[in-house]
Amino acid sequence: HTETETQQKIRNLIRTIPNYPKDGVMFRDITTLVSDAKGFQLSVTALADRYSGKKISKVAGIEARGFIFGAVLAEKLRAGFVPIRKKGKLPGKTLSQEYELEYGKDTLEIHVGAVSRGDHVLLVDDLLATGGTATAAANLIGKCGGSIYECCFLVDLPDLRGRDRLEKNNYSVFALCTFSGE
Repeated sequence: HTETETQQKIRNLIRTIPNYPKDGVMFRDITTLVSDAKGFQLSVTALADRYSGKKISKVAGIEARGFIFGAVLAEKLRAGFVPIRKKGKLPGKTLSQEYELEYGKDTLEIHVGAVSRGDHVLLVDDLLATGGTATAAANLIGKCGGSIYECCFLVDLPDLRGRDRLEKNNYSVFALCTFSGE
């Protein structure tokens, strides 16, 4: 698919840091995008326009960078915001979902009652890589009785096949821009 002019502008504001956090990794840094007032506004508007009028009752953001876009989108869509956090960070009663990392496992948590049966949830994070974190977050929302409207990302790294993983689990996926083979 070809990127729109808006998507190209957004993509150009995302800094690439080679060999971070380790050799061979091209880190896509969104801090340069969010610190640019016009770029941040452009990206939020592009996402809000996509989901406007779609009966989304909750926006769930994945810790930590998913909070940046998730909270703003929730406000624009007049939806509630639900933080999905790493284990031990939420003070109330939680549900947990373990997931595989490149080396080992990690756990995501959501507050019990943050999402209810019948909630249509937009899941938001900054970047889609292998899809492990997003799949775990989507499963947590399902455990609460909510349904995923779509999994939304600023950046997709298609070479890591996260979209395939999410779609195999019957989740719809959208990314504002992609970085492949670079």
